[in-house]
Amino acid sequence: MFKLNIISLIILIFSSQNFLAQEKKIEIISANSLDKDELLFPDANILKGSPNKQVHLSHDEMDIFSNNAIFFQRKNKFIATGDVFLKQGDSLELKCDSLNYDGKIKKFFSYGKVYLINNKTTLNSNELLYDRKKNVASFFNGGNIIDSLTTIQSKKGDYLLEIDKYKFRNDITITNPDYVIESESLDYIVGQEKTYFLDSTKITGDSYVITCNRGFYDGKLMKGYFLDNAKIVLNERIIRGDSIFFDDDMKYASAAKNISIFDKNEKLQILGEFAEVFEKKDSAIVTKYPVAINTSEIDSLFISADTLYSVGDKENRIIKGLNNVKFFKKNMSGKSDFILINEKRGLTRLIRKVLEKKELQILSQEQINMLNPIIWDGNSQISGDEIILKENNENNKLDSLIVTNNGFIVEKDTLGIDNFNQIKGIKILGKFFKGKIKSLKVDQNAEIIYHMYDDENELIGVDKAVSSSIMITMSENGIDKIRFITDPEGILYPEDFLDKNEKFLEGFINRQNEKINDKLDLFE
Repeated sequence: MFKLNIISLIILIFSSQNFLAQEKKIEIISANSLDKDELLFPDANILKGSPNKQVHLSHDEMDIFSNNAIFFQRKNKFIATGDVFLKQGDSLELKCDSLNYDGKIKKFFSYGKVYLINNKTTLNSNELLYDRKKNVASFFNGGNIIDSLTTIQSKKGDYLLEIDKYKFRNDITITNPDYVIESESLDYIVGQEKTYFLDSTKITGDSYVITCNRGFYDGKLMKGYFLDNAKIVLNERIIRGDSIFFDDDMKYASAAKNISIFDKNEKLQILGEFAEVFEKKDSAIVTKYPVAINTSEIDSLFISADTLYSVGDKENRIIKGLNNVKFFKKNMSGKSDFILINEKRGLTRLIRKVLEKKELQILSQEQINMLNPIIWDGNSQISGDEIILKENNENNKLDSLIVTNNGFIVEKDTLGIDNFNQIKGIKILGKFFKGKIKSLKVDQNAEIIYHMYDDENELIGVDKAVSSSIMITMSENGIDKIRFITDPEGILYPEDFLDKNEKFLEGFINRQNEKINDKLDLFE
């Protein structure tokens, strides 16, 4: 008895499965006439409608209306022609010139002027394949989608109706009143205007152009995230990075890893690992190993710092560098805690961090000089509490320099071992010619230690002198001539007469080991 029940149960299960697996048949709901033509359409019913009533076929909750239909009952297929109208449920409608439907696999192919309409979008195409099992509509020879204010054109595409997502391929153009997207491959979420890029893509807005190979854009919020060769042209700035975030409403962009910001007007490029751009304020900040490159001059200027800022429009541009500032150009390099560049005034300030009273009391002059801003011009080392470089605004070339306090000039004596020529004073004024320091004037409490040689390059002695003002003429290799503007007080000593400590002015420090000899030193 128990065995019989098991067998009966198995039979019942298989019978239920066979019943469920039975193919649903296409039904003829109405037609004006039914005919046959075995020569043209073997084993088919030819259905025709009337001016007042179309042919109506139905299959598995889908209704199809047409002027005519060729119905293959045994094969469970039909061909509908003339003003075809399909309705499935409450959300999907289709209009076309003709439609081929296979009830076995539940797929239809529509031709002519095809319009697929759901609650949110309208899809237009000349050919459309629809898989009812997967609920996917596909076009292969051009399609046009209208989603609210957005129109999308593509050569190929799939519409996944269950999740309201389009997968577009080849020659895609999305047109919206606020932007245009051109791409080779993307996914689009219907009703949300969310676009996911999978291949080469270009987005054009009122004031920006974005290109990338992968990314995401929210058309409603007007913001996106872009990867793989990402670039934004934002007015006159070009922003590149491994990844870029952009908010059109805020006019804000941030970029991460291998970033580059290039200002086409200023010919200023900033490299780094993270950047933020505030277009409304016309400013940018770059952190993580930033390097600025100014190519406006014949010899480019390179600047590195812990953080770099570019603030203000073209007419009032300010560039700031914070902490561990270094710069390099063909004939000069330098270091400081801060750098401040005012492009309108043509001023570059190298500034030291403010020392507290306690530090000023504890630190020696040598220790303070180690912290001071410094520049190297050829073999000359110039330092002070603050160094100001002035450009000629007409030709954007260096014109002059000012060391505001605690000025110190050091130059290695090329003929003597461990000998250094030194000049110090409260203030130093300098003039440039063709990018090189041509002359220096040391003012107020000027002191000098200078090694003098005869025509045979034999050391005559060491000149130690003080004067209220000293003029220095520079050559390609360093100090060429020294002239005391007022009568100096000094003595020319034989070298052996002076102790080692007497060969150095108070506060002397040799910082040649810090010298930046190449722009690559900045990237390190």
